[in-house]
Amino acid sequence: MCGILAVLGCSDDSQAKRVRVLELSRRLKHRGPDWSGLYQHGDCYLAHQRLAIIDPASGDQPLYNENQAIVVTVNGEIYNHEELRKSMPNHKFRTGSDCDVIAHLYEEHGENFVDMLDGMFSFVLLDTRDDSFIVARDAIGITSLYIGWGLDGSVWISSELKGLNDDCEHFESFPPGHMYSSKEGGFKRWYNPPWFSEAIPSAPYDPLVLRRAFENAVIKRLMTDVPFGVLLSGGLDSSLVASITARHLAGTKAAKQWGAQLHSFCVGLEGSPDLKAAKEVADYLGTVHHEFHFTVQDGIDAIEDVIYHIETYDVTTIRASTPMFLMSRKIKSLGVKMVISGEGSDEIFGGYLYFHKAPNKEEFHRETCRKIKALYQYDCLRANKSTSAWGLEARVPFLDKEFIKVAMDIDPEWKMIKPEQGRIEKWVLRRAFDDEEQPYLPKHILYRQKEQFSDGVGYSWIDGLKAHASQHVTDKMMLNASHIFPHNTPTTKEAYYYRMIFERFFPQNSARLTVPGGASVACSTAKAVEWDSAWSNNLDPSGRAALGVHLSAYDQKLTTVSAANVPTKIIDNMPRIMEVTAP
Repeated sequence: MCGILAVLGCSDDSQAKRVRVLELSRRLKHRGPDWSGLYQHGDCYLAHQRLAIIDPASGDQPLYNENQAIVVTVNGEIYNHEELRKSMPNHKFRTGSDCDVIAHLYEEHGENFVDMLDGMFSFVLLDTRDDSFIVARDAIGITSLYIGWGLDGSVWISSELKGLNDDCEHFESFPPGHMYSSKEGGFKRWYNPPWFSEAIPSAPYDPLVLRRAFENAVIKRLMTDVPFGVLLSGGLDSSLVASITARHLAGTKAAKQWGAQLHSFCVGLEGSPDLKAAKEVADYLGTVHHEFHFTVQDGIDAIEDVIYHIETYDVTTIRASTPMFLMSRKIKSLGVKMVISGEGSDEIFGGYLYFHKAPNKEEFHRETCRKIKALYQYDCLRANKSTSAWGLEARVPFLDKEFIKVAMDIDPEWKMIKPEQGRIEKWVLRRAFDDEEQPYLPKHILYRQKEQFSDGVGYSWIDGLKAHASQHVTDKMMLNASHIFPHNTPTTKEAYYYRMIFERFFPQNSARLTVPGGASVACSTAKAVEWDSAWSNNLDPSGRAALGVHLSAYDQKLTTVSAANVPTKIIDNMPRIMEVTAP
C-alpha cells in the first residue's frame, strides 16, 4: 500500500504551505517507505508515499500523461493494467507501473472510466487544463481513504485520518465505490452491481463456476515484482488462498524468480488453534512456513501503536488488528512486501454463527449485502492499516469484483445453513473445492469450523485484554461514561480503555464520527437479536456469551458432518466460540 495526500484549492501557494503539506504527507510514510513525491500546481498539491510493488525502478509518483497536463497520485493495484494499456495503442506510457493507465484512461473517457479498473485503489486526479479534479475509491473500500474540507473552500484527501486531523475543519470516510467530482461538486456512485440493491438473486449454484471465479481472483493478485507470501491461519478461507497460490506458482516464472516454494505466515499465542491448524495446512501444501509467537503482554504493549495506526476504537477490530499488526512487522523484516489474505468470505457466504438463525433466504441475502457494504469500516480497515503500518501490502481475492458478482448472483437458498442436509456455513464454497481426484485441502481442513481471528490466535488473548482494561478503568469512570463520551458511549471497560487512547490521538469530533457503532453490542448483533432474541443477553461484542444459545447448532453439525463422511478429526477443530463481528 502507498499513502496519498492531496490539498486542492487551498488559496495558498506559498512555500510555507508546501512545507506543511510535506509534513502531513510524512505522517503516511509508513505506508510507503520506498519513495516520496510532491506535485504543486498553483494552490493544488498532490503528495505520495510509495510502496513499490510493480516496477520498483521507474514507477515513482505522482504520475502524468504525455504532456503532464494530467497528474495522478494513487494508492493501490490495477490488476488489468496490461489489457488497459493494449486498449490505448496511441498513448505513450512513461513507466511500467500498473497505475500509469489512470491518467490516460481519463484522456480517453473523461470521468467515466473508473468502472474499467479491476483492482483495489484510491486516487486523486488533477486536470491542470481547467483545474478540475476527481477522487475515487475502489468498489468495496479495500484501500483506506478520507476526505476533508477547509474553511477556505479547500478539499483535502488522505489515505489516513492522521493526514487531515490537524488541518481540516471537517473530515469523514470517503465512501467506497464512489467518485468525487469538482465539476459536479459532489459524490456519485460508480459501482452499481445488481446485489447492491439487495434484490434476491436466482442463479443456480454451479460449484465449478464458483471455483474458477475464485481461482482467477487469486491468480490475478500474484502480479508482483517483489517477494510475497500468504497469510495462513489454517481456516478455510486462508487455506484455500494458499492452496490455489501454491498450485499456480508451481513451474511459473514467479516460482523461479522467488524460489520454488510459497512462503506462508501465521501468528498466535503459544499453543493457539491457528498455529496448529496452519502448520498442518503448510505441511500439506509444502509451503515455507513462518510461525510467529507473541504473548498477551506483547499485544497489550502494542495497543497504543495499533490504535494510532488503524484509527478506530471499535473493540473487535482492535482485538483482531493487534496480532496482525505484530505479524506484519515480522513479515516485513524478512524482506516480504506483499501478502494475500482471506478477508471477505464470511460476509459473502454468511459464515458467522448467527446466520444459522436466518429465517429465510431473503433475510440471509440482505444481511450478506449489508455486511459487505460495511466491510470498509471493519475488516478491510484492519487488513489495510495493520499491514500498511509496516509498509506491507495485503491483497484480498474474496473481494474481487468479478468473484463477488458470481458469488452474490447465486440463489441464497444454496447458502442457507441446513445441518439436516449436511450444509454447514459456507457450504457452497467448501463444496466448490471438494475435489476427490486432486484435493485442494484435507477434508477436515476444508470443513473446519470457523475460528474468529482474535480468538484463533489464542483464547487467553481477549481475556488478557479485558483484565488489563479493568486495571485502568474504574467503576466510577464507567458511571460517567455517557458524559465523557456522549457519542458511541463505551459500555465496557475494554471499550472505554480503547476510547481514551483514540481520543488522545484523534480528539476532533470528525474523527470519532468515522467509527460506526463503537463498542455497542447493538451494532454487531442487531440482526442476530432480531433472528433470535436470546442474543439480547450478549454483552460482549465478540459474541462469546451466545455460545450456549447455539449449542444445538453445533450438535446438529457434528451429526451431519459424520453423516457426510467427513473425517471425525473435524470435531477437534470445533471452536469454543463463534464471534459475531461488527457490523
